[in-house]
Parts: sequence; structure tokens; C-alpha cells
Amino acid sequence: MAISITQAFDIIDKRIHTLSSETIPIEESLGRTIWSDYNAEFDLPRFDNSAMDGYAIMLADAGSSVHSTKVIYAGDDSNFILSQGEAIRIMTGAALPQGSEAIVPIENVDIVDDRVILPDNIKANAHIRYAGEDMKKDQTYIYKGDTITAYTIALFASQGMSHIHVVRRVRVAIFGTGDELRPHYEKIQPHQLYNSNAPMFISRSQELGCDVSYIEGSSDTIDSLKNSITQALEADLIITSGGVSVGDKDFTKEAFRQLGMETFFSGIDIKPGKPTTIGKLNNTIIVNLPGNPLASMVNYEVFIKLIILKLSGAKSCYHQIIETKMGLDYTLKRGKYTVTLGVFDGVTFEPLLLQAPGMVSPIARADAMIITTPEVSLLQKGDRVKMIPIKFTFSSKEERELFNS
Repeated sequence: MAISITQAFDIIDKRIHTLSSETIPIEESLGRTIWSDYNAEFDLPRFDNSAMDGYAIMLADAGSSVHSTKVIYAGDDSNFILSQGEAIRIMTGAALPQGSEAIVPIENVDIVDDRVILPDNIKANAHIRYAGEDMKKDQTYIYKGDTITAYTIALFASQGMSHIHVVRRVRVAIFGTGDELRPHYEKIQPHQLYNSNAPMFISRSQELGCDVSYIEGSSDTIDSLKNSITQALEADLIITSGGVSVGDKDFTKEAFRQLGMETFFSGIDIKPGKPTTIGKLNNTIIVNLPGNPLASMVNYEVFIKLIILKLSGAKSCYHQIIETKMGLDYTLKRGKYTVTLGVFDGVTFEPLLLQAPGMVSPIARADAMIITTPEVSLLQKGDRVKMIPIKFTFSSKEERELFNS
């Protein structure tokens, strides 16, 4: 009996665990998941410094003419002590001389020979960056389960980190089944089809940060399937498509069963993709998807993406939603939990009007999806919906007003 989508999520949550770790250079860490918390080794900035090119001064000298002959450059190991009646020229990022109470930007002063005429209105601490105002020593600056971006790499570099501890990459093995399926780089006969699923899964898994291997397509025999499975068992996750229904040559589940696969569930109350099966063989997670391209793509996004993020240790592993409005009226068939693919323009979600389990073209157009409950038969234009993004750079075809006023 098919289980609910929620039950499938619960089982994945309980049965899928974070992989082991490795230490890598920060330059190679983009997109990886942090293994443990990292705390600051020192204050950032490490010392009081100037935020502007200007003059370090004492507040008592505001509005007066002061003597200035010294200069401090960024990187100087300066031990200057500022005296009243004196201004010390200082560059952005340079360490403050002792006694400084403010920095006056160079464009706000008048200079006559070795004298500097200061303005009247100087605020205490103006243009001074104090040690630790960005980050304090021992402060946690990145947490276990965070995903590394270019900007978290900047944090590591600011603390002098050259190598960090991350969850190792998820190893994914992919193969298709079906005598009628041939690789896209071969010539095919009129009765054959190109295998579009395997390249799709390879590329999507790489997008999600996995190391991916491809096992040559298996024919529809138990022995051939078992041979492909055996080749793939060093992976953390095996993804197959096809052979999970009830046809005469749908042997995929049986081949895994004969090899000892523990089935978590077989069949999900979802349209499309009900035959989806998930389990475990030795230490490898197994996902058997239906062969229809759109159905397999939907179930990859709904379930396999979650599995990959769980294996990678990502703290943010669950589906995020964007609440938006329908861009048009859309009729559905009642009675099933249904995934509908569509496009999001930043304002509304518009379902693709032509989408069926065996289609390929809608999956290239879709950048979001919605899931409706069995009682829903009509979504009207303007109705609020919870939308799950699929592929977002979140840019627009049209220029948008960016400013808040």
C-alpha cells in the first residue's frame, strides 16, 4: 500500500544520516557542509584602525589649527602616541595611534604647510573601527551544518584558516533500465528511445554537490540488473529509473530484493510517480524511480534532493516554500496528492498547461512546483499557493524596481 508524502518524509528523516568527514583547503570548500562549529581565534579587526584616509585627532582640538608631520600607513607597525595640539595623518586600515578619539576625513580639513585646520563638529569615535566590533575572539562564526558560500570562505580567510573540516561529498551512482533505452550519443532504431533520465540525474546530482558515476544501462533481466547494482554499491546513493511498475519486464525491485535490499517503502501517494521505492542495501541508500521522465524528475526534486541534503549533513535540508499567487485558473483531477510544475516570475506562479508523466519538455521549462491535496480540483487566478522552488538564480527577464522608499 502506498504511503503518504508526509510519511515518506518522516522515514527519510529518520533513516538517512550524515556521512563521514574530511579536511580540505578552503579554496576547494565551496558548496560543502561544515562538520562542526568554528570559533574565532582572535578579534576582527585585530586592532583599532581607521575607516578613512584622514587625520587622527583629539576632540579637544576641534575647530583649531594643529601641527602634523607624521603619517601611518596600513600595515605599519606604528607605536605613535598622539598628543593634544597634534594631528597624525592616517590611511584606511592603519592602526590608530594611542590617544586617538576620532578620525577626520582628509576632505574635511584645510592644510597649510605642516598645519591642519580641523572642523568644529567632530563626533567622538568618528570613522574608527574598534578591535572586535566585527567579530569577538571565541565567537562562533559558522555553525555545523552550514553550507559554505564564497562569503563564508571570506570568513575563514579572515581568521587565517587554510583547511577546514567538512562532510565528504555524497557519492551517487546512476543507471537506467530498459532494453529500449540507448545512450544519447548512439544511433537508435525506430523502436528505441534515448535515455534522457540518466544525464538529467547526473547533472542534477552534480548541481547538488555530489560525486557522480554512471553505470552502463542495464537490460531487463534480473542478472543484468544485479550486475549493475553490484558495480554501484560503493556509492552512498544509487538512483535507478524504470522497472518499478508491474509490467512483465519490470524487474528492478526484484533484483534489489534478491541482493538483500531493505525496503523502507514501495509506493507513494503522489501523482506523478506513485511506484517510487526507497530502501537500503548494505550501507547504500537505494531509490528506484519510475521511468517516465517528468515523473522521475518530480520525485527526484521531492525526495532525492532531501536525501542528498540529509547525507551531506546540511542543516537546511527541508523544502522551503514561497507563498505566492496563482497567475491563471488551473483545473486538476481530484483524488490524489498532485505535483504541478510551473514557472515563477517573481510575482505569480503559472502552471505549465501541458505536462504529463512521460514528457521531457516541461521539465526544462519548470522552475517551481506546487503540491495539492486530493480535494483540490480548481485553483483560481489570485489564489494563494505554497510554491517549492526548483532552480532559482532569482533573476528576472524584465528590469525591476529595486529601491525601497
